[in-house]
Amino acid sequence: MEAPKKTVIIIVGPTAVGKTHVAIEVARCFKTEILSADSRQCYRELKIGVARASEEELRRIPHHFIATHSIKEEVSAAGFEQYALRQVQTLFQHHDQLVMTGGTGLYIKAFCEGLDQIPPIDPLIRNEIIKGYEENGLSWLQEQVQQKDPAFYSVGEIQNPQRLMRALEVVEGTGISILTFRKGEPRKRDFEILLIGLQLPKEELHRNIDARVDKMMLEGLEEEARSLLPWRNLKALQTVGYAELFDYFDGKTSLEKAVAQIKTNTRQYAKRQMTWFRKAKQITWFNPRDLNAILHFVQAHTKLDFY
Repeated sequence: MEAPKKTVIIIVGPTAVGKTHVAIEVARCFKTEILSADSRQCYRELKIGVARASEEELRRIPHHFIATHSIKEEVSAAGFEQYALRQVQTLFQHHDQLVMTGGTGLYIKAFCEGLDQIPPIDPLIRNEIIKGYEENGLSWLQEQVQQKDPAFYSVGEIQNPQRLMRALEVVEGTGISILTFRKGEPRKRDFEILLIGLQLPKEELHRNIDARVDKMMLEGLEEEARSLLPWRNLKALQTVGYAELFDYFDGKTSLEKAVAQIKTNTRQYAKRQMTWFRKAKQITWFNPRDLNAILHFVQAHTKLDFY
C-alpha cells in the first residue's frame, strides 16, 4: 500500500476572514499541528493588536511560530523560511500532514518557493532614505515608493516604513522593482503543498474588521500599545493597530479618530493581501463557513480520513 504523501495544508486569506478558526478545525480533524505564517504573531509582546489565537485555542491544537521571538529580534521572510522548513521536518516525524496559516504573503511564498537573493545596496542610498523619512515622515516615503516602484506600492505594506524603505533602496540601487527579485525559479520541496484560500464578500469582511477592532479595544489594546511605547521605533511596532494609537498618545489625534484609522488601515491591508494571494493560481478558494467542503477537499488530496 502506498504511504501517504507528506503534505503541508496552507490556509491563506485576508485579516479577519476566519483563518484561525478554519485552521484549528482542519488540524483537529486530521489530528495534526499548526505552523503560523504571520510576521507579527511571532512576537511575544504583541497579543491583542495582532489578533493572536486565544489561550484556549492554543491549548486545543499545538501551534508553532507563535510568541517565539522578542520585538527586539529581527525576524524576516528568509529567517521564517529556514525556521519553518526545520519545523516541518521535525513534525513530519509524527504527522503525515501539517497545517500552516497566516496572512503574510511573503512568508508563505518564502516557504513554498524560496526567496531570490537581492544584490547588495550601497549603504549611502539607505542612509539618504532614512534621513528623508526622518525629516519628512511616512507620507513622503509612501509618495517616493508610489512614484519609483508602483508595482510594490500596489501590494506592499504601505503603512510599514521599514518595508517601504527597503523597497525604495532596492529600486534606487538596482533600477528595478524589489518584486523582480521574487520571480526566480521556485525551489522544489520534498513534500506536497496544498493551498486553500478563504474569502468573503467585501462588505462582510469589512464588518468583521470593524467588529474585531472594537473587540480589541474592549480587550485592552490601548493599554497594550501604551506599554509598548518605549519600543515604538522598532520594526515590529510599525504595525496597524499600534502606530495609530501612538499618534493618539502623542496628541496628534483623538482616540475615536485613531480607532477609525485602525479600521481604515486594516481594510486597506486586507485589500493588499487579497491582491497578493489572487496572483497565486494554485490556491483553491472557499468561503470560511464551508468547512465541510474544505475538509473533503483536503481529504481528497491527501487520501487520509478525517475525524
